[in-house]
Amino acid sequence: MTTPTIPTRTLNDGATQPAIGFGTYQLNGSVGVADMVSAIRVGNRLLDSAFNYENEGAVGEAIRQAGVPREHLRVTSKLPGRHHHFKEAIATIEESLYRAQLDYYDQYLIHWPNPSKGLYVEAWTALIEAQKKGLVRSIGVCNFLPEHLEKIIAETGVTPAVNQVELHPYFPQAEQRAFDKAHGILTQSWSPLGRASRMLQDPVLQIVAERVGKSVGQVILRWHVQLDAVPLPKASAPARQTENLSVFDFELSPDDMAQIATLARPDGRTFGQDPAHYEEF
Repeated sequence: MTTPTIPTRTLNDGATQPAIGFGTYQLNGSVGVADMVSAIRVGNRLLDSAFNYENEGAVGEAIRQAGVPREHLRVTSKLPGRHHHFKEAIATIEESLYRAQLDYYDQYLIHWPNPSKGLYVEAWTALIEAQKKGLVRSIGVCNFLPEHLEKIIAETGVTPAVNQVELHPYFPQAEQRAFDKAHGILTQSWSPLGRASRMLQDPVLQIVAERVGKSVGQVILRWHVQLDAVPLPKASAPARQTENLSVFDFELSPDDMAQIATLARPDGRTFGQDPAHYEEF
């Protein structure tokens, strides 16, 4: 099978990653392994997991079954909010590796800042130490607002390589993306298709898709790419997995991008919680 050519992005620490990834939330057990093996074989090289997804073992098994050399993959996991204390964080990262039976993670992220607990700087120092130990190659965060990023950078002198946030046409996060870019932080997009059943029926997106001769899903993912964000879509069907990767052979015009920009809305957030108030355990 011929796999599509996917551009790479260079992080602020010199590491590289594909310009699109594969989300693994709710891909568990043997069925999840099969879906991930398929995703790798059709060309996905960036796999996004988390301790709290309870599928790190499935990710590791999929990597072993897929037959793609480990060094060609970029594997991410995330530190849960209940383990932000330094020693707990280090042990959790080690446990993540044991679960997956991997020697290292390419990226390890703090899943949520949990600001009311006030431990995210301590958690960040643990990720810095894990990087020094060789447990992880690149370190970053998820759902960090500018104020959280400013604090960890000021107190440790280390800037995250990645900030993974909810991002899609209904919730475009312009301020957050601008902050990340100004600080050399790559923005990754979770829930890149939003509530897919709703967004895929959006008439504005359907018009753009018809004009460029692509699916609505491909238009949305291309929109992420042109915003310099790395989308992390999830799909089980091999045909949809392949379709999601086929977004580098066309471009959206400035007018297309302007039309999609009109879709931003105050209630656009899929999850319904602001990171400043949500506590993840």
